[in-house]
Amino acid sequence: MHSDVSFSVRHMMVSKVRGRFGTFAGEIVTGENLYDSAVRATIEAESISTGNDQRDGHIRSADFFDVENHPQWSFTSTAVRVDGDEIVLDGDLTIKGVTRTVPLSLELNGFGPDAYGGYRAGFSASTSIDRNDFGVDIKMPLDGGGVVVSDKVEIVLEIEAVLRKG
Repeated sequence: MHSDVSFSVRHMMVSKVRGRFGTFAGEIVTGENLYDSAVRATIEAESISTGNDQRDGHIRSADFFDVENHPQWSFTSTAVRVDGDEIVLDGDLTIKGVTRTVPLSLELNGFGPDAYGGYRAGFSASTSIDRNDFGVDIKMPLDGGGVVVSDKVEIVLEIEAVLRKG
């Protein structure tokens, strides 16, 4: 309820379209040492929302996400590391059955008790991917040059997790 999985992509070479996924789940396993922590997450591709039903339907089609054949995406972390002043969560991202390793720039927003007797943690993460690397390779050139949808997609995660005791 307090988490968000969103993206932005350049449209018509002049603006950005933003969207989000409404259905996703994940598990964060924290280790005594930050480097021993792990993340697993899934996203329901059909839950995409860009604020335009016609566009969302096209994105769900075989032209883009092909949700009929690839309804779920996944992310599984492979390492946590420090790169300069930044924490990076490396992991395998699978979209449309294609898996690639991606680095997520990770920000720890904090830990603390909640109003319900539980304990929460907050994280922000971001990465940039090339949609072609994941089989989302539709080409829609513009007459005057450029493309309708850019290859580069910015992904932003805002995650609030609740501690579940073993």
